[in-house]
Amino acid sequence: MKLKITLVKSPIASLPKHKANVEALGLHKVGQTVIQPDDAAIRGKIFAVKHMVKVEEVDE
Repeated sequence: MKLKITLVKSPIASLPKHKANVEALGLHKVGQTVIQPDDAAIRGKIFAVKHMVKVEEVDE
């Protein structure tokens, strides 16, 4: 299973570690969507920035 992650809020005024997590997820611009594998590391990054991203499960 994979996760479809969309950046819905700008990380400009957020903490440096939140900016780093958004970057590590592969997101650069608001509205950008990436597909990532569903594993513990990705889930942890998403949890740290859950107020900035929208997540959907995708079957592939």
